Amino acid sequence: MLKRFFPLAVKFFCGFIYSNEDSYLKAYKILERKFGKIDFASECFNFSFTNYYEEEMGRPLYRRFVSFEVLRDPEKFAAIKLFCIKAEKKLVREGKRTINIDPGYINEGKLVLTTTKDYSHRIYVGHGIFEEVTLHYKDTNFQDFPTTYPDYKTPEYKKIFVIIREKYRQQLKSNAK
Repeated sequence: MLKRFFPLAVKFFCGFIYSNEDSYLKAYKILERKFGKIDFASECFNFSFTNYYEEEMGRPLYRRFVSFEVLRDPEKFAAIKLFCIKAEKKLVREGKRTINIDPGYINEGKLVLTTTKDYSHRIYVGHGIFEEVTLHYKDTNFQDFPTTYPDYKTPEYKKIFVIIREKYRQQLKSNAK
């Protein structure tokens, strides 16, 4: 008999790139209203890994991460990405985005990002959305791939993702009781 296995719920997080703290705070509130309590917010980092966003958002750019208390079905991330795109559009000023919101999830073995851009290492999940495994967890830390974004390879970011992963593991233990 063929058995199917379904994944456990995952830890939802978002990465933000922005040039204006006000845009971050507004996005934070929009996402918290939609997805519930945020249980972790990182410090603010300077973001200078690419100039891709500079023409639209200006300089300097900043990066933050947040995670949400409620665990999610990994099947729902195409819809989550679509909502984040709408949130970005609400914060457009003078025809330009003021913030980039990248949702993803962490489970015990990996960090997955959602995107609207196809590439060789990405899988189409529907509604114009793709996903990629950006990092995998091994030997007490996240490890990268050749396709991992340069900022996601940094020890500072990996430290954040380990913290979020540990929150996730604690939630799994609490839910199992």
